[in-house]
Amino acid sequence: MSHRLPFTSPLPVGTEMEFITDAIARQKLSGDGHYTALCERWLEARLGAPRAMLMHSCTAALEAMFLLLDLQPGDEVILPSFTFTSTANAVVLRGGVPVFVDIDPTTLNLDVGKIESAITSKTRAVIAVHYAGRVPDMEAINALGRRHGLVVLEDAAQSLGSTHRGAPAGTHSALSAISFHDTKNVIAGEAGALVINDKTYIERAEILREKGTNRRAFLDGLTDKYTWIDVGSSLLPSEITAAFLYGQLLETDGINARRRQIWQSYHAGLQRLQDKGVGLPPQAVGNDTLNGHLFHLILPRAQMRSEFLRRMADKNVQCTFHYVPLHSAPAGLRFGRAPDGCPLTEDFAARLVRLPLHGRLTDDDLVRIINATVSVLEEMNA
Repeated sequence: MSHRLPFTSPLPVGTEMEFITDAIARQKLSGDGHYTALCERWLEARLGAPRAMLMHSCTAALEAMFLLLDLQPGDEVILPSFTFTSTANAVVLRGGVPVFVDIDPTTLNLDVGKIESAITSKTRAVIAVHYAGRVPDMEAINALGRRHGLVVLEDAAQSLGSTHRGAPAGTHSALSAISFHDTKNVIAGEAGALVINDKTYIERAEILREKGTNRRAFLDGLTDKYTWIDVGSSLLPSEITAAFLYGQLLETDGINARRRQIWQSYHAGLQRLQDKGVGLPPQAVGNDTLNGHLFHLILPRAQMRSEFLRRMADKNVQCTFHYVPLHSAPAGLRFGRAPDGCPLTEDFAARLVRLPLHGRLTDDDLVRIINATVSVLEEMNA
C-alpha cells in the first residue's frame, strides 16, 4: 500500500537548532531579546513597515489591534463570516459586535460590495481577511473606510510573501496580523506578528505588549524607571520560539517558491475538472502574487464532500474542509449579527475541500494526489 500523504507537515529548514543553541548560550530565554529583534527587523525590512512586533500568536496580534483601537462595548466591526474564530474573538473580547458579511465567490474574500450596507453609526472598523494568501481589493476597502471614517485592518495570517499591486500583503491598512502557526508557510509552532503601518500606533503598542508598562521607554533611556501606565498583556514569544522563526524567515523565498510550484501543479493538473463543475481557485491577477498557502476545490454539490474526503483517505491522501461559517456558529449567533445573511458563505463552505500542500511533498506525490482526485471525482460522477 502507498504511504499516507498528510494534509500538512511542518518542515524545518535546517538552521533552527543552530539559532536555538545560540539563543540558549545568550542566557536570555524570555521574549524581546536578540532573536526577537532579528525577526522584527527582518519583517520591517521585507514589508517596508515602520514597526513589526513579534507576538506569541496571530491571535494575540489581532487582540492587540482592538486594544490599540480602544474598541468599546457595543462598537461594531465588519468582517467576513468565512474566517477563523480568532478574527471575531478579538472583537468580542473587547465587548464589540462582529458584523458578518458575505464573500466574493471568486476569491472567497470579503465582498467589497456588501460592506456599505452593513455600516451603522456604531461601526468602527473593517477587517479584511486574506483567504488562502490572496489579498482582497484593499483600494476599494480603504476608500470605503475613508468615506465612512472607519479604521481598516488586515487579517493577513495566511499571506506572508503574497503581494497586492506591487506591495507586500499586510501593508495596505493601519494594522495587520501575520501568523507563524505550524500550518502556515513560515512557521514557529505558535507565533505571530503585529504589523504597524500607521506610526501613530507604535508608542502605545509598545506599552500594551509590555503588560501596560513603559518598560520600552525605560530601556531606551527615556525615563529613569518604568511603571504601569495603561492596559496591556503578555504578548511576547520566548527567545527559543524567535530563534526557530528566524531560521525560517531567512528561507521565506525558498519556502514560498516551492509552495507556488505545488499550487501551480495542482492548478494545471486539475483543469479538466472544471468541465465537471468543480471550481478551482483563480490565478493571481495583474501584478499580484500568491504565496501558495493552500489549494482548494469547490465541489459541485455539498452532499459530495464527506464521500470525497473518505475516498481520498482510502487512497491514503488526507484532504480536509475549512471554516464553518462564523455567523451560523453558536458563538456567532450569540455575539454577532449578519444583517444581510451570508448565503454564498454557507454554500461555498459546505462544498470546499483542501488538498495537501506543504514542503515535504515530492513531484511524485503531486502526481499521485492529482490522479487520486480526478479518479475519485470521476467515480462520483462529478
